[in-house]
Amino acid sequence: MKTGDLGELAAFVAIAEEGSFRRAAARLNLTPSTLSHSLRSLEQKLGVRLVNRTTRTTSLTEAGHALLAQIGPAFASIEMAVETINDFRDRPAGLLRMSIPRTVVARVLTPRFRAFADQYPDVTLEIAAENGFVDIVKQGFDAGIRLGESLDRDMIAVRVTPDLRTAVVASPDYLLRFPPPESPRDLHRHRCIGWRQAGSGALYRWEFEQDGRTLSVAVNGPLVLDDPDLMVGAALEGVGLAYATEQYIDDHLASGRLIRVLDDWCPPYPGFFLYYPSRRQTPAALRALIEALKVP
Repeated sequence: MKTGDLGELAAFVAIAEEGSFRRAAARLNLTPSTLSHSLRSLEQKLGVRLVNRTTRTTSLTEAGHALLAQIGPAFASIEMAVETINDFRDRPAGLLRMSIPRTVVARVLTPRFRAFADQYPDVTLEIAAENGFVDIVKQGFDAGIRLGESLDRDMIAVRVTPDLRTAVVASPDYLLRFPPPESPRDLHRHRCIGWRQAGSGALYRWEFEQDGRTLSVAVNGPLVLDDPDLMVGAALEGVGLAYATEQYIDDHLASGRLIRVLDDWCPPYPGFFLYYPSRRQTPAALRALIEALKVP
C-alpha cells in the first residue's frame, strides 16, 4: 500500500468517527476541500462509495461501515503506539481536544492553565465550550468535564472541583417588589429566569431537597437563557430569580448585589469531574492535565 493510501484511509476514519467533514478536517488540520478530495480519491481506487453526504448530513454506506469495522481498530492501535513515544520525551506534547461547559472553562480551567502552559509548552489544548452534554467518543474528544451525576459508568472520572451547592438568588430590588418564596412551591408566583439545556433542548426543572424529600419545579418567567452566566447577569438586573451555583457567585452574595432564598432547600451535590474513555494507553498530555486540575 502506498503512503498516500494510508493518508486517504486516515481521512476516511476521521470522517466516519466525526460524522462531519468540517470536524474531521479540523481534527486532521486540513481544509474541508482537501479532505473531500482525499475521500473521492479513495472511493475511486476502491470502486465503491463509502460515504453518503448531503448538505445536512454525513453517513456511511454499507461498504463504509464494513471498511471502518476492519481498519478503525488498526488506526486506534497506531495512535496509541505513537502516543507511547511521549513516555520517552522530556515532557508531554501534542493536541488535546476537550468538551467543557463555559462556566467551568472560566472558573476551573483558565485560572490554572497559565501554570500548565508554562510547564508543558508543547501541549496544545483545544476547548469546545459547550453547555450541552456531548458524546466525547463519537465526536473525537480526548476528554470532557461534566457534573459527576451526568457521567456514564464506563468512563474514568477524576474530580476537578469540590462539592458544589445550588443557590436561588435575586437582586435586592426584585425582592422589594416580590416577597421572597418560603418554599419551592411558591415559585409559581415568581418571575423565574429559565434555563434551556443546550443538549436536549428541554427547559431545566429546578431541583430541591430537604430532609430526604426531593422536588423538581417547572418554573415560568419572562426570560429563558442557555448560559448560566447570562442568567446571573439577568438576576443582577432585577429580571427575576435565578438558579445558580453558590461558589460561582460568592462575590455577588458577599457584596449584597444578590440575595439567596430557599437556602434550606439547597444541599451540596457532587461537583465537576474530568472524564475520558477507558483505554489501554492514556495520552501523556492528558495525564499531565489531570495532575494539574484534580482535587485531592
